[in-house]
Amino acid sequence: MRARAGITLALASACIAGPIWAQMDRSPIPLPRPGTTAPLARVAAVTAEASPTAYFASPLPKPRPKLRSQNGQAAQLSYGKKGSVCGVSDIRGRTISAIRGKAGCGISEPVEITEVAGVRLSTPAIVDCTTAKTLRTWIETGAKPTIGRLGGGLAELQIAASYVCRPRNNQSGAKISEHGKGHAIDISALTLRNGKSLNVLTGWDQRVDGKLLRKLHGTACGPFGTVLGPESDRYHRDHFHFDTARYRAGSYCR
Repeated sequence: MRARAGITLALASACIAGPIWAQMDRSPIPLPRPGTTAPLARVAAVTAEASPTAYFASPLPKPRPKLRSQNGQAAQLSYGKKGSVCGVSDIRGRTISAIRGKAGCGISEPVEITEVAGVRLSTPAIVDCTTAKTLRTWIETGAKPTIGRLGGGLAELQIAASYVCRPRNNQSGAKISEHGKGHAIDISALTLRNGKSLNVLTGWDQRVDGKLLRKLHGTACGPFGTVLGPESDRYHRDHFHFDTARYRAGSYCR
């Protein structure tokens, strides 16, 4: 009887003290086994120096390029100087060795560009800095405002040609093309962020895409010295030809 009374008294005391899980929370943390952790003195020292949140701290991620907004357009990436060329932070690529070509071809200070003003190039383009900067001007003042937020905005330019030593339109006996001087770039399509492609060959005569492509063609006239498209001749039915050649009468656009 005394044993039962003792058990009853113990249970009653436990109920008064609170639920079992509360008592377990207040129980001392068991000491580590010998050899399985650092000495207690060392643990105590580390714990004393650490802040209460030390165990939950994680390395901070590297900051992304900052976003900026222009004229109500979608925010764009702002880049640092590393990886840029031509002294412009958002013309991305690398400087390459001078190109010495025959028959008037070559570029004294060429660059190989891969991205301009946040717009990728489908393949690296070799041009001079004047052409790279002019391409940037057209993207910012012509291409982006024309496309706006359609399909999420402009993502990529499909590059058909940049530097290549050849005569104009590959016609034997013709003058050296501006491509052979690093002054030209050919664009066959523009890709939007949702994956839609504005293709010069297939879209020029379409009602919606054709309207956009004609406007894009027109906005290049001014920044570039020569702008050719599907209606200029049979050699340009599938791409835009932009170059930085200058004429006394102004830009030649067709």
